[in-house]
Amino acid sequence: MKETIIEVLMYLFESYMDEEQDIDLDHEILQSKLLDAGFHHEQIENAFDWLEGLAELQDNRRDSSPVSKTVRVYHETETSRLDEESRGFLMFLEQIGVLDTTTRELVIDRVMALDSDDIDLEQVKWVIMMVLFNQPGEPMSYTWLENLVMEDTPHYLH
Repeated sequence: MKETIIEVLMYLFESYMDEEQDIDLDHEILQSKLLDAGFHHEQIENAFDWLEGLAELQDNRRDSSPVSKTVRVYHETETSRLDEESRGFLMFLEQIGVLDTTTRELVIDRVMALDSDDIDLEQVKWVIMMVLFNQPGEPMSYTWLENLVMEDTPHYLH
């Protein structure tokens, strides 16, 4: 049985990221497929809310420069979810230009929106990949991170 939003999101991402069609499937059809895959109704709805939150944040996205000279100071609620390794990875991605300040903030917001306090680096990488996948004009960053994530992450069997 599946229990977390991130598992639902990872399943959706793995199932539909290679498809040429948009994921504009009917909400009820997609929910039925996820229920058949073993996910709980509540977690499916939470995952849909998470995706809607990402879409809203991206609609409100400001233009930002790819090179940042800012230092991100994390609030203690953020450090309770994002361990030192994850924060370091976000800084690394920002320094090499995979993330800009806006996409970094989108990632942090989406990590904070997950229903789990046990978020590890692999899950953070998936969140980053989902954020970049939905960013127009970010194909190279997405592809680079996808290769990194897919190398390190075993594929889930459903």
